[in-house]
Amino acid sequence: MFFSRETYTERRAQLRQLVGTGLIVLPGNNDSPMNYPANGYKFRQDSSFRYFFGLVREGLVGVIDCDSGEEWLVGDDIDIDDIIWYGTVDSVAGMAAAIGCTGGRPMKDLAVMVGDALAKGREVHVLPPYRYDTKIMLADLLGTHPLQVKASRKLIDAVVALRSVKSLEEIREIEAACAIGYMMHTTAMGLCRPGITEQYVAGVIGGIASGYGCITSFPSIVTQHGEVMHGYPSDQPLEEGRLFLVDAGAETNSNYCSDHTRTSPVGGKFTQRQREIHDIVADCHDLAMQKAAPGVKYLDVHLDVCRLMTERLKELGLMRGDTEEAVRAGAHALFLPHGLGHMMGMDVHDMEGLGQTFVGYDDETRPSTQFGLASLRMGRRLQKGFVVTDEPGIYFIPALIDKWRAEGTCAQFLNFDKIETYKDFGGIRIEDDILITADGCRTLGEETIPYRAADVEEFIRQQQDAE
Repeated sequence: MFFSRETYTERRAQLRQLVGTGLIVLPGNNDSPMNYPANGYKFRQDSSFRYFFGLVREGLVGVIDCDSGEEWLVGDDIDIDDIIWYGTVDSVAGMAAAIGCTGGRPMKDLAVMVGDALAKGREVHVLPPYRYDTKIMLADLLGTHPLQVKASRKLIDAVVALRSVKSLEEIREIEAACAIGYMMHTTAMGLCRPGITEQYVAGVIGGIASGYGCITSFPSIVTQHGEVMHGYPSDQPLEEGRLFLVDAGAETNSNYCSDHTRTSPVGGKFTQRQREIHDIVADCHDLAMQKAAPGVKYLDVHLDVCRLMTERLKELGLMRGDTEEAVRAGAHALFLPHGLGHMMGMDVHDMEGLGQTFVGYDDETRPSTQFGLASLRMGRRLQKGFVVTDEPGIYFIPALIDKWRAEGTCAQFLNFDKIETYKDFGGIRIEDDILITADGCRTLGEETIPYRAADVEEFIRQQQDAE
């Protein structure tokens, strides 16, 4: 249990009030084996279970009766064999008492509790399961096929409402994750030199995440192919003159996350062409910081960034025509095929497993089907206490350029002859985590990872001169 007993008690009380009636069943996670049962992945608790129950142990389920107010922690106590190998842990009853639940019950009682509720015609509320063992368990409890487990919209909406607005103690944890992220990214910048492999850099920064926190918040993207959105590290050595994109974050022991991206020049100096594109991305990053505030749709911030990007790409001769018409047509998506950002918290894409439409959109703001804009994960109005990422980028994706050129897509807005000369460029992304405040936003983390081109070059020089 990371926060106080009162924190979890209040969260569950708010959840009961929002859902109203019925039985809420929140499974935690089980151990997950890599290649045989005794060799498991590092345990990661389900975020929603931990948010409401605060516990980090496998094989637990939280049950909340909205009508009676009873709250049960369900799970089996470990036996002597487990104690020999893994040590003693608190009993289920003891853990339940520590977090203010009514009590603990053995796992065999879960089917009885759910079966009794169903027999009485009561609603049983579950979230969308994402692990197959959880799907099977819920299917058995609900009497359906694992692929037919129906999540409760009431419960989804309630969880999204509560987890979206971060408390001061949550913000402190995210800032702690950002501090680890600062160490990861500045270390990667210092290693950005010819001959060092992508895998080596990824391994070093992954070790920082594990050493100072829990794990990386997602598999680190460490690549000279920045035009590949999820370019995971290879054994290729860094080459002089190329761009090196690192998108990585840390997760604290409380499971709160950070997520940053920086793009550095291998060898320490941007070429003129690289600097021109990098400056556009940096200015787009700053524009989002100026625009993001309570009551503003993040969709509108995204589109403002797209307008600025289009104007600046026109200055370089890569785009042309009326800016508003080009953005309306989605021409800029050739260079920015993803959204400006996403919610962040206990999941790096916070609550994405509940359904991105429920997290990033609402009845007022609906997702788009247009290429590029359809990948915007966060579009609804911002609120004080939201934590979102600000991550514009510009990418030159050869296969996408070839496809659009052959099909004539947005040809009136794109100078394909000039774009052709950039097909070996790669990609640039700059990303920070921002907190929506009462009158605007601020970057999370005490120290900002250098992101302006001159600052990046100077930082790399200082790091490498110090060795």
